[in-house]
Amino acid sequence: MNAEELIQNYQSGARDFSAILLCEANLSRADLCGANFSQAVLSITNFSGAHLCGANLSGAKLNVAKLSGADLSKANLNGAILNVANLIRTDLSEASLINASLIRSELIRADLSHAILTAANLSEADLREATLRQVDLRQANLKSANLRDAVLIASNLEGTSFHGADLTRADLRGANLVNAELRQVNLSQANLSGANLKGANLRWADLNGADLRGANLEQARLSGASLYGADLTHASLLYTNLIHADLTQANLTGADWTGADLTGAALTGAKLYDVSRFEVKADEITCDWVDVSPNGDGSKVLRFSAQEAYQFFNATSPLVEITIDRAIDADAHCALADVYREIIRQTPIINRPPSIEVSSRRTTLSFRIERDELLFPTAYVVILPFNDAVPTQQTICNLVQMLGSENFIGLSVRHSSQIEKLAKEIKQNLQEITDLKFSQKSKTKPESSQAFFASPTRTTLRNFHNRTLKIYSHPQFGRSLLNVP
Repeated sequence: MNAEELIQNYQSGARDFSAILLCEANLSRADLCGANFSQAVLSITNFSGAHLCGANLSGAKLNVAKLSGADLSKANLNGAILNVANLIRTDLSEASLINASLIRSELIRADLSHAILTAANLSEADLREATLRQVDLRQANLKSANLRDAVLIASNLEGTSFHGADLTRADLRGANLVNAELRQVNLSQANLSGANLKGANLRWADLNGADLRGANLEQARLSGASLYGADLTHASLLYTNLIHADLTQANLTGADWTGADLTGAALTGAKLYDVSRFEVKADEITCDWVDVSPNGDGSKVLRFSAQEAYQFFNATSPLVEITIDRAIDADAHCALADVYREIIRQTPIINRPPSIEVSSRRTTLSFRIERDELLFPTAYVVILPFNDAVPTQQTICNLVQMLGSENFIGLSVRHSSQIEKLAKEIKQNLQEITDLKFSQKSKTKPESSQAFFASPTRTTLRNFHNRTLKIYSHPQFGRSLLNVP
């Protein structure tokens, strides 16, 4: 059967052309919608501009076929072989290409929106400016493929291999890239905002200037990756491997990198406002300065020596710890929750409830904060619910007054200036909360709750150098243990 006979048969109502052998035929612009070409051999056939919507081409051989501008929307191409095929501007929207082979095929500006390409082989394929919105490419092979300026918004790319692929300026907003293979991939200027890259392998990837706002990079492997100038605002980098990564001038505002490994990373010029620098591993880092201004405009810059950079990124989270000489019960626990909810509403000094550790005789409340400058103000506020509030607060005021007036004999001008600046900031924070009043309304509380807040307390501070300072300890603290039989 030749091309003319096939078209005549189709026009006469025939639709089954399965296993047909028709190589090098010219079927350009032919109307063959819904035809069955399953297992057909159609290599080097010209289907340019042909209408094949809904056609069955499963298992068909279409090597080096010309399908540019063809309509293959909703077509079945499962297991089809389209190696080196010309699919430029082809409409493959909603098509099924499960296990299809498209090695080195040309898909420039092709439309594959909502297509299913699970486990398809697109290695070295040319997908420049292709549209792949919400496409299913799970476990597909796109090794060394060209996807420059491609649109992959909300696509499912879980476990997909992009090793060595070019995704420059690609739009991957909201894409699922969980456990994807992205080694040595070029993602410079790509938009990955809101993408899920959990567990992805991005070793030695180029992410210069990439948009990763709100992206999930938990447990991702980014060792040796370049993120120069990348936007990681509010990204999740929990336990991410960033060994020897280049984060120079990257915007990490609001990012969470708890547990991340930053060994050997470059961080000079990074924007780190509202970023906890605690619980990260940061040995041998390179960092001359960072921007911690709220707007990332350089209005607040911290400059470091090598040792200061190490201390800054390997700090211990500052902590205010209140130990109550009594175990908390259910009534006291509820009252404590109410107490701190009211305090949080009244002051910006604290914004989260404490962690609570309970033993058979004592209760410990721990308040983790971001900066040493907030240690005294935080302690001043969080002791408010307890009867020991007045002596504890008085001790805090005395210590701050001493800090501000001490002569600091033997200290360098630089260190004296730093202490003076610290004291000034602490006083400002304390001034803001001096008028904060709090009433426990003890008459409405159960007796056990009243007893809990009246129990002896001990307040301890720990700074980011892991040094502790006992602020106040009630004279009767620990005495109750002496009466235990």
